[in-house]
Amino acid sequence: MFRTTLPTAALALSIALLSATPIAAETFRWAGTTDPQTMDPHAVNAAPVLSFLNNVYEGLVRRGPDMNEEPSLATAWEALPDGAGWRFTLRQGVTFHDGAAFNADDVIFSYQRAASEASDVRSWFASVTDVVRVDDYTVDFLTSAPNPLFPGSIANFLIIDADWAVANGAELPARDAENFATRNANGTGPFVLAARDPGIETRLVPNAGWWDNAAHNVTEAVFTPIGNPATGLAALLSGEIDLISPIPLQDVAQVEGRAGFKVQAGLETRVIVLGFGHDHDTLKYSDETDANPFRDPRVRLAVAQAIDVDTIDRVIMRGAAEPASQLLPAGLSGYSDQHADRPAFDPDGAKTLLAEAGFADGFSFGLMCPNDRYINDEAVCRAVASMLARVGIDAKVNAMPVRGYWDELRAGNFDMYLLGWSPGTFDAEHPIRFLAHSRTERLGTWNFGGYSSARIDALLAPIQQEIDPNARQAMLDEAAGILQDDVAYVPLYTEPLIWAMKDSVNVVQRPDNFFMLRWVSVN
Repeated sequence: MFRTTLPTAALALSIALLSATPIAAETFRWAGTTDPQTMDPHAVNAAPVLSFLNNVYEGLVRRGPDMNEEPSLATAWEALPDGAGWRFTLRQGVTFHDGAAFNADDVIFSYQRAASEASDVRSWFASVTDVVRVDDYTVDFLTSAPNPLFPGSIANFLIIDADWAVANGAELPARDAENFATRNANGTGPFVLAARDPGIETRLVPNAGWWDNAAHNVTEAVFTPIGNPATGLAALLSGEIDLISPIPLQDVAQVEGRAGFKVQAGLETRVIVLGFGHDHDTLKYSDETDANPFRDPRVRLAVAQAIDVDTIDRVIMRGAAEPASQLLPAGLSGYSDQHADRPAFDPDGAKTLLAEAGFADGFSFGLMCPNDRYINDEAVCRAVASMLARVGIDAKVNAMPVRGYWDELRAGNFDMYLLGWSPGTFDAEHPIRFLAHSRTERLGTWNFGGYSSARIDALLAPIQQEIDPNARQAMLDEAAGILQDDVAYVPLYTEPLIWAMKDSVNVVQRPDNFFMLRWVSVN
């Protein structure tokens, strides 16, 4: 139901490596452009955080190298009668890193913590009405309606030790502040947090008491955020680090041409989109109008028609991206083949639409963009601004580090913004729930622009509950059509995966761009 980013032979090799006999390894050092902003598994719903913490914490369910669901802290799960929810049988004999025993109390505490108003992941539990402790190793998640996607949807619901959190004053996650869990961790996962210096270095060591078989041969893992691409590449080629993700696309040939190094590439399940301030009465960063032209769908369509995505792919992304028409890539479950075409590049048509909407002379606005989160993100924003200028729309680009970017979006400090989205369930329901549903306490939590459609809202629940694949796809096709007709977002392209490493390093490159140390081997 989804497209893997590894060729079949490469994926088979990666999986075979997992069962190979580990050989002695020294410290493994890797780098990325973004430092995980917290060690709290419920504070920030962002890939850099969840990817990193999946090495330290674990959920009831996890995903394997092929992205299929597999048991983790739960050994089995089954639907309750009449679609009332799901029963999870918990793994016995598991201990947290401090030696405390894992049981149902930790699951219930973690649910209450993750579903609280203080949590950034509470939307994962929008359908949950209660969690019931059946016994020490059995837990029922009760849902308001049948939810066949639920087990996979909580693959990143990471379990924290209840006693540890309470003893250290971390009963609730701290998203906009800090508590003990911000810089410390106590999970059950394959690696233990040994030292944390935010923005500088984070050290992990293997968990000698991990319940699963350790296939890696890492004796210590050190992560260093390196925001400057040239600095990161130099660190790799000089041998200071063993792997970096990503590298600049223009440097792929250089790495591949150097003895002792290699590149592992594919497509991530992440679509880069432009979002609008649908619920803003006025533009916040315009010198020319006190209205908000983006509330008119003709203006939003003009934006889509003014952007030459093929040129962005060819020039900025070096042909490694893939133009997108929807909020998830082609090939994933629920993708609408009926709506596979994106708006054609048509600058003249864009000018006509602007004139029809009353903005023949154009207008200025502010375009918010991160400069260290996605591949070439600032360069893409500046290319978009240049293309929009050709139809009379003057975009003032404000690019900033991602550490402060989400706060700006949550505060509504934008007219238009750049966002990348990877569906955690690998299903079209996921972006509808997070990006397209009207904002509520648990739904539309990443719908920063306040897009709202009564029909989209009404479709979400039956999409989540429907078991018949044809009936479900018909609803997803309808939703995709509404989002395209409304130009709720402007999908641009699916982002590439570009990892560079020493020849001696073997990894599994999952299409969600999660980096799992338990699959790393060093020759």
